Amino acid sequence: MPSPAHPTLRSPGEPVSEAGATSRSEGLPHAGRPALGGRPTAAVLRVACGGEGFARARVFTRDTLRGWSLDHRGDDAVLVITELISNAVTHAVPSAAADAPEIRLGLALGLGALTLTVSDPGDDAPVFNPSDGSALREHGRGLCIVDALAEEWGWTPRPPAGKTVWATLSTRSLT
Repeated sequence: MPSPAHPTLRSPGEPVSEAGATSRSEGLPHAGRPALGGRPTAAVLRVACGGEGFARARVFTRDTLRGWSLDHRGDDAVLVITELISNAVTHAVPSAAADAPEIRLGLALGLGALTLTVSDPGDDAPVFNPSDGSALREHGRGLCIVDALAEEWGWTPRPPAGKTVWATLSTRSLT
């Protein structure tokens, strides 16, 4: 179920590290403490708007979770990230200025929770269409999948333009 907006992965104007590097995590729900013996608890990736970008985002997510000993959350996290990036590419990038179609993926580890974020240049709120029972519907199921897998999810504007959509997953083992 969507919940109130939370702070973004980074403040507007804050420089973002290069792809694959770690980033500041202040402002993210459940993030910011060195929880793994001083190792980074947040990571960010610049995502290209295409098949290669999707594949890179999935590998980055799995590799980061493996480094955090969260392999057991890999499938759900990859599915959530794929849906959020797909929504950004489909809905936000086409309406963005030609020189600004940038998408960023963020992962932040906190006590008992993993926060996944996707920041895009679009200003429009994500549209959640609860399932109408049609399993054969080709489009419009992404946020239903996110809603089913995440403990909570939502979005926040990213001034001066854009937004960040986020979802939290429990880090507990399901078995």
